[in-house]
Amino acid sequence: MFTGIIESLGKVHSIETLGSNKIFWIESSISPELKVDQSISHNGACLTVEEIIEGRHRVTAIEETLEKTNLDTWQPGHLVNLERCMVLNGRLDGHIVQGHVDTTAVCINRQDQNGSWEFRFESPKKYSHLIIEKGSISLNGISLTIFNVKKSKFDVAIIPYTFEHTNMQSIVPGSIVNLEFDMIGKYVHRNLDTHARR
Repeated sequence: MFTGIIESLGKVHSIETLGSNKIFWIESSISPELKVDQSISHNGACLTVEEIIEGRHRVTAIEETLEKTNLDTWQPGHLVNLERCMVLNGRLDGHIVQGHVDTTAVCINRQDQNGSWEFRFESPKKYSHLIIEKGSISLNGISLTIFNVKKSKFDVAIIPYTFEHTNMQSIVPGSIVNLEFDMIGKYVHRNLDTHARR
């Protein structure tokens, strides 16, 4: 489990294709502190650390992960938001994030608000019931509040700290981001849907 509060910004060092999988070497300030078998959120996708060497760590994304996330678009030099799993005796500063990406969204607008930034995204219509005004969302692993919701489109506001310390700085119209919808909202919708079908 994660909180959506990004701990470090990593950079894709190299990529290798192995069958239907992709192997990524990620360079970051926290890589030397990681342990093999540790679960780390990479742009909101939970991946297992397989090897650590010279300030880099290695993870593998299987075909299903590549199909549901933006990891298949990564290139060397790509910036990646990183977060280690939450500590149960700590504060939950964001919201509960599983690291299981539901789908991707496309940035359709970015506006400099003279001290902050507003981004507009469009996601697949079949998920529009999970997008609510002032609701929480994990976007590339960042816990954010949604506003200005219009069907499958929504806005998020980014403060300077988040802009400087995450890969939101590299998101422009046309960029693809990972989305994980609020877990509680998904369970509530599932429960209501099940009862409606009885």
